[in-house]
This record gives sequence, structure tokens and C-alpha cells, in this order.
Amino acid sequence: MENELGKPPEKSGHGDGARGREVTRASSVLRFFLAAFLAVLIAFGGGFVWFSANILSAKPPPIYETDAIVVLTGGARRIDEALLLLAEGAGERLLISGVNPSTTPESIRKTTGGDSQLFECCVDVGYEALDTYGNAVETRKWIEEHDYRRVLVVTSAYHLPRGLFELRHIDPDTVFVGYPVPMGEGDGPWYGNLRYVKVLASEYLKFLGAHVRAVTGLRVLGPAEQET
Repeated sequence: MENELGKPPEKSGHGDGARGREVTRASSVLRFFLAAFLAVLIAFGGGFVWFSANILSAKPPPIYETDAIVVLTGGARRIDEALLLLAEGAGERLLISGVNPSTTPESIRKTTGGDSQLFECCVDVGYEALDTYGNAVETRKWIEEHDYRRVLVVTSAYHLPRGLFELRHIDPDTVFVGYPVPMGEGDGPWYGNLRYVKVLASEYLKFLGAHVRAVTGLRVLGPAEQET
């Protein structure tokens, strides 16, 4: 309907203004969540690269000065390295933690070619642990029984950060020295090897999960049937 001058009545701008403000707020919220997601993604990716680089550059300590040795089972060469260290005098006793209940000390000795006298005098086999947290619990009991103060921890290089974290978290009074067993040699850079990337990515998630569990008390990742 036109007014007396022949012009249509003007429409109110209040509705358009309200809709504009709603769109602006929605855009701001979307940008905030997008920025937060990108920040988390960058932090996660950067952390993974740092984690992987540290693992693959890890070296055994030049001097051990430890009372005893514990090896966390699950990966190739771990027990062999631990037995060699025991024979060299890196510790007075060795705990093999997380052994399958069906595996006997004698079968371990035969598989590794270890010295029978060394096994009889100085090797303990633990059957309680099902995962890395269980390794820490089992190791703490063993340490308390023998009153050790400094312990050399032998495990695969990729598993060592989480193993040391669990041990130090559950037993802060003991000094744990890490001994990394290399993942492998001659296979090129880790980022070009899909198997390495999968192992490192899986371990990185478990490492983060261990920290979350330590802070919150929640079991983020269930116990593994066997560590790899």
C-alpha cells in the first residue's frame, strides 16, 4: 500500500540487524573452534615428531652405576640385552617382568642361550604384569624386597619413555636409568618406513594415555594382552 505521496511504506531494519548479529556470533564461534582444533592438531603433530626423534636418537648411558636391572618383556632382543648387561656387571640381579605364565625360566634360558649359573643365582622372573603399568607395579615390589636405589631399565627404544614414566610415577624414590634397545638399523629414516610410523604412532598415543591416567586416575587405555 502506498502513502499519500505514492511511495511504499519503509520496512523496519530491526529484524535484519538481529539476524546479522546472530550470523556474526555464529561465525565467531566457528572460527574459535576451528582455531582451537588447528592448535591441538599442530601441538599433537609437533609432539609426535619430537617424541619420534627422541626415541630414534636415544643412546645407552655411558656409565650405568646401577644396583640392579629390570627388563620389560614384549619386544625382540630385550632379554638378550639385559642378560648381557647382567653378565657385564651392570647390576647384581635381573628381573624379567611380564613373562607369560606358561613360560619357565629354563625355557627363557634356552631361548636366549643364557648361562645356567647366572640364571640360578641372579635372575628373577615376574609373571604378574600384563602391561606397562603392571610392569611398574611388579618392579616396585621387587625393588622393595631387595632395597635397591638405582635400577637400569631395559626395553625397546620406543617403549622406554612410557616405561620410565610409569616406573617413576609409581616409585618416585628409586632412580631409574633407561637403556634403549634400538628398533632396527639399515631401514632408512623412520618417516619413510610405514611399520615404524605405525609403531611410533601407537606408542605415542599410549604415552599420552599414561599421562592422562596419571593425572586423572582414569584408565584411558585398557591393559594390553602383550606389549609390542
